[in-house]
Formats: sequence, C-alpha cells, structure tokens
Amino acid sequence: MERIVVCLVLLAFVFSHSEQIGAENTAHPRCTEYSVIVDKTYIHDKNAYTQGLFFYEGEFYESIGQWGESAFRKVKLETGEVLSEINYPEDVFIEGSCVAGGYLYVLTWTNHKCYMYDLSTMTKLSEFSYPGEGWGMTTNGKELIMSDGSSRLHFLNPASFTRIRSIDVKMNGADVQYLNELEYIDGKIWANVYLQDYIVIINPGTGEVEGKVDCRNLLPSSLRTSRTDVLNGIAYDRKDGGIYLTGKYWPRLYKITLKEKGNKK
Repeated sequence: MERIVVCLVLLAFVFSHSEQIGAENTAHPRCTEYSVIVDKTYIHDKNAYTQGLFFYEGEFYESIGQWGESAFRKVKLETGEVLSEINYPEDVFIEGSCVAGGYLYVLTWTNHKCYMYDLSTMTKLSEFSYPGEGWGMTTNGKELIMSDGSSRLHFLNPASFTRIRSIDVKMNGADVQYLNELEYIDGKIWANVYLQDYIVIINPGTGEVEGKVDCRNLLPSSLRTSRTDVLNGIAYDRKDGGIYLTGKYWPRLYKITLKEKGNKK
C-alpha cells in the first residue's frame, strides 16, 4: 500500500511539473516598453505625406504618398532641401521604399506595383506586380521585407519579388494589425502601427513583438495643425547608430534614443 501511495505522489509531481514546463514553453516573451529621448531636431517638409524613410551610405531618402503628390526624394538632412526627386502620375499612390543590393525599390499602395531603380541616376529599371496592398518596406540585407496593412510581414526575393515566407506579428498573443512603415535595426524589425502613437520592435524569426516604443507627444501640440497626420517614418543611420522618426505632414524630424520605462538611469 505504501508503495502505491509513493508511486501516485511521484506521478502527480511529474504531471504537474510537465504542465508547468509546457506553460513556460507557450508563454509569450516579455515586451519591453520604451519612451523616447529627443537628441536632435531637424526641419521636415510639412507637405510631405511620409511613407518610407531610410539612410543609404550616409544619404537620406524619403518616399511620399497621396494621389497627385507622390514622390521619391533624396533630401539634405540638415536643411530638408530636396536634392533630387522622382515625381509620379496622379493615379499612382507611393508607399514604402528601401535599397537592397544597390537597387532602389518603391512600393505603391493599390497600384499593385513595385518600381525598381538605379539609385545613382534614379533611372527606372524594372517593375514587379504583387497581390493586395503595399504599405511599408525594408531589407535585412538579403531579403526585402514588406507590410500590407495587416498583421503579416512578407519576406521577398529582391531579384524576382517572389514571396519566400511570411510571419504573423503578435504582441502578448494578439495580432498587431495595420503594420505600416518598416526599418531593420540591429537584427529586429521596427514597425509603425497605423493610427497609433507607438512603434513595435519585432523578432523577424518568430513575429513576436519584443519592444513597444511610446511616441506620444513626440511632436508637440504647438507644432500641430488641422493637417498634421499620424506618426510614420523610421530611419536608421548605420554610420553612427542614429534613429530618426517623423510623421505624415509633420514639420519636424527627430533623432532619438530609447529609454526603458521604469529605468531611472
């Protein structure tokens, strides 16, 4: 009888311990929350409906949306001066952009096309078709990474624009919808969430959100007008590690650093 009791106790312990391990394995990773510290402020074109923002070899670029206003620009960071520009027809609505393999890729919203250019001359080389909508785009150096307004990110072959794989982005187990402008920073994907004043930092392997960046009040109320639109635009300068944020029709661009919430340092 004593042996039976001992066996039952051992079985109960093993069962409860295995349940605990299973729960730990299915638990979602901790999402670290950050606030932003503004290190430097720059002039930004308040008439620019920012869709894509990035640095390449130390130069600053921006793609701009809206029907009849869409453009891709090389911009002088210090002054906001437009150094060169591609303008698009009124029936083209430009979205995210990035450079991969030395070539420029520019998405469209509902035109179902991605344009490919020689960046040095801004000469169009090719165009690719894709289903659904185009929102944000970045690169991990090997693949293009594209958002379509849903909670999914798509990894694409830059040579053919064919889809290699997709991930579902989740924060604390819930889908993160309306993923917009993207930037690849230190092995993670940063994404604007349309209509929200925060940025999510995504693990590209799992789709889990590992960080949430609070950008409320980044643009002060004194600089807002009836036309000022949402937070959108993330650029990373690999030369100095600088991170830059702006928004649609924002008059300012900000170089920022992160501060973990709850950390007094």
